[in-house]
Amino acid sequence: MKKNLYIVFIFINSILFIACGAYSFTGGSTGDAKTLQIDFFPNQAPLVEPSLSQSFTQGLQDLFTRQTNLTLTKSNGDLYFSGEITGYRVNPMSATAAQTAAQNRLTITVNVRFTNKLIEKDDFEKQFSFYSDFDANAQLTGGILEAALDEILERITQDIFNASVAKW
Repeated sequence: MKKNLYIVFIFINSILFIACGAYSFTGGSTGDAKTLQIDFFPNQAPLVEPSLSQSFTQGLQDLFTRQTNLTLTKSNGDLYFSGEITGYRVNPMSATAAQTAAQNRLTITVNVRFTNKLIEKDDFEKQFSFYSDFDANAQLTGGILEAALDEILERITQDIFNASVAKW
């Protein structure tokens, strides 16, 4: 009886171990890829925020190194990202009774080229965009700018991650 109990216990543990190994909590599947190359994304938008290129590139690198087991490399990566920031604009979003803006929206757009050297059908070139709204009476500087950029860059980098390795 004890022998049968041990066999059942080992069998169940083996199944659980194998099943957990096939699942990724981040939702990303890098397949057989071992290396990741993310080039610097220059800011080619008509309106330029000086720190945006560095912040975006670093944020994308951080996301992939945190949520995958890929090694970041400067050249010849199995997964390769390049592109440019193509849009940085502030538009009024809602008006007051006095016909002035009550709220403004900062929108950032990034063009991304993704190459998977191991699975060519996964390659794409897409634009990713997101926005953050802020009070029209506030200046887009300091903490307001920092909060808006954090929100936008977090969302865009997550969308890129989802499109490239999570296949969402």
